[in-house]
Amino acid sequence: MAMDPSDGETRSHLQLQADRVTIESLESTRRSVAMCEESWDAGAKTQVALQRQGDQLDGVEQAMMQIRVEVREASGNLAKMRRCCCLCTLPCRRASRFEEVAVWNRGGNGKVVGRQPKRLAPLEVASDCIPRLTDDAREDEMEANVQRIAQIIGNMRAMAIDIGYEVEAQKAQVAVIAGMAASNEIHIKEVNNLAGKILKSQ
Repeated sequence: MAMDPSDGETRSHLQLQADRVTIESLESTRRSVAMCEESWDAGAKTQVALQRQGDQLDGVEQAMMQIRVEVREASGNLAKMRRCCCLCTLPCRRASRFEEVAVWNRGGNGKVVGRQPKRLAPLEVASDCIPRLTDDAREDEMEANVQRIAQIIGNMRAMAIDIGYEVEAQKAQVAVIAGMAASNEIHIKEVNNLAGKILKSQ
């Protein structure tokens, strides 16, 4: 029995449609992989920037601690000077509670910990995510691309949580540094006032 020419045309048309859909789908997965990799790269750069900022905050905090040490030393020297000069007429007011400010009394290694990062279970991606129409190398690549997209998204989910943790920790550290700066400022004013009184009494 001879094949109806229209049947052949229909099959050819369907094959062309399948090829077109396969090509479009393949290009779509390629674009998605590229976008995911760009997003991952941006997230990695954000993490590096946050790490650098965290190192800078550590440096500022250490500077605040050093200022505290130097101001305490200056305060002690002025107290000795006052005693040596017999400046009994100066009011012997008790020093401020500089040493008792809570911001200086943090235990541990000094690092502020806002909350611990969560550990996420890895995303499970089933194999054969895409329906097979042509069952050729193009669909193999699509399958690999979908698997890659799922992997990147899972990694980005964990990255986002780590970034959130670091941001919260740095916010807390900034608040601590602000408290240290305020405490140092108060004590520096007290030391300056005492130095001024000593000079005026000479």
